[in-house]
Amino acid sequence: MKLLVAVILIGLISASSAYDFYVGGRDGWTQSPSESYSHWAQRMRFQVHDKLVFKYKKGADSVLVVKKEDYDSCSTSNPAKKMEDGDSVFVIDRSGPFYFISGSDGNCAKGQKLVIVVLAERNKKPVPTPTPTPTPSPSSPPAPSPSAPSPSPSTEPPTSPSPSPLIESPSPSPTPSTESPTPPTSPSPSAPSPYSPTTPPPLPSPSVPSPNLPSLGAPPSSDQAPPGNKKSSASVATAASSLSLGALLVLVCAVVT
Repeated sequence: MKLLVAVILIGLISASSAYDFYVGGRDGWTQSPSESYSHWAQRMRFQVHDKLVFKYKKGADSVLVVKKEDYDSCSTSNPAKKMEDGDSVFVIDRSGPFYFISGSDGNCAKGQKLVIVVLAERNKKPVPTPTPTPTPSPSSPPAPSPSAPSPSPSTEPPTSPSPSPLIESPSPSPTPSTESPTPPTSPSPSAPSPYSPTTPPPLPSPSVPSPNLPSLGAPPSSDQAPPGNKKSSASVATAASSLSLGALLVLVCAVVT
């Protein structure tokens, strides 16, 4: 219902905007117009629903709607439409070219003919042409698109087997080092003591008075020697003292070695 109302409204608006064109102007549809019909048509803009008004003398002339071939040859034998009432109105119902000639013999050849080109409707909605559904071609397996190369299985380095618990082999017991018995080092002969038992120590010079030691020899006499014998008794005492000291030194060296 709404669609029908819209179509009617569009038709009314188009009809109200339609224009009446008087062919040839004040001269009308005649054999010798002051302006050629082709020139007059070039100055006009024709649209669908416009009207062409042909003014002529009734019974003396007529208007024929013909095809392009009949228009070019001025043939009146096969018109698409004939108007002869003297005040003919032609309603333009489509866009495109229209061809008109005079129905009187010889008038078309003298220039009494008209061709117009009607513009397409401005308010007409273009009919969307149905998109042809593509016929399904025999389905061939689609060529594999060059997709990104699938990641090759990563060649991981061969994982070495996890080390098994080390079985500690019993460390070889240290072989007792067979040390060759070092021969007992003979005590290096110590430096010969200056007072070796073989070498008697030097005797003190007779000039050095040695301490008065009690004589180990003969016991002291109770009687004192006479003063004349003091020197000889001192010599004897010194010799005895030296012998005692030498014997003592020999004994000490023997103990040390």
